[in-house]
Amino acid sequence: MYFALFCLLLRRFNLTTIMEEQKLNINLSPEVAEGTYANLAIISHSSSEFVIDFVRMMPGLKQANVKSRIVLTPEHAKKLLFALQDNIGKYEAQFGKIQINGQPTPGSTIPMSFGGGEA
Repeated sequence: MYFALFCLLLRRFNLTTIMEEQKLNINLSPEVAEGTYANLAIISHSSSEFVIDFVRMMPGLKQANVKSRIVLTPEHAKKLLFALQDNIGKYEAQFGKIQINGQPTPGSTIPMSFGGGEA
């Protein structure tokens, strides 16, 4: 299941650079292809895995639900980081710099810290 979610994440965000060495036939069901909106990521880790919880926060509510959880090995987490950096660079080259809180970001990527700590 986690590998399927990881593959979905790769396909959803066009993160093909991670899987360049492998040729896989990836199926995407219509219900999964719709995607799930999340506006918060909580990232934690242990010595053997990274856990990314994607959460949807709604205005005025004090509780939020995890919509999706992705569990990765440290190696795949780092490959995902590189693939995201590459895709953000391509996006910004085509559409302009991404602004966070209305401020332009220096360079094409910025460090992110959502949650953290041990899983």
